[in-house]
Amino acid sequence: MENDNRKILTMSFLTAAVLVFFVSGMIMDTLSGMFGGFARLVSNELVRAGIQVGLAAVTFFLLQFKKDWVQFFDEVVVELKKIVWPSQKDVIAMTIVVIVMVVTCGVIFSVFDGLSVYVVTSLPQVVNGILQ
Repeated sequence: MENDNRKILTMSFLTAAVLVFFVSGMIMDTLSGMFGGFARLVSNELVRAGIQVGLAAVTFFLLQFKKDWVQFFDEVVVELKKIVWPSQKDVIAMTIVVIVMVVTCGVIFSVFDGLSVYVVTSLPQVVNGILQ
C-alpha cells in the first residue's frame, strides 16, 4: 500500500466515524421521541455522548485496523486514481447541452399540457353542440 493511499484512507475512515457520530445522535433523537424509556436513558448527556463517541471510535478502529477492509478500500482508492475526468471545457459544454435539453423538454411538455387542457375543457361544449 502506498503512503499516499494510507493518508487518504485514514482521512476517509475519520470522516466515516464523524458521520456515525452525527447520525447516531439523530437516531437517538428519533428513538427518544418514540420511546419514553430510551428518552430517559439518553437524557443524561454523558450517556448520550458516550454512546456517540463509542460508536464513532468503534467505526474508526474497525475500518483502520481490519487488514481485509483496509486492503479493500486501498484497492478502491487505486481504482479511483485510474479515472480520467473530463476537462473543465467538456464539463461546461455538457452542462450547457443538458440545460438546453431540459428547457426544450419543458417547453414541449408545457405546449402539450396546454393543448390537452384546451381539448379537455372544450370537449363538453363540442359534445353538447353535436347532441343538440
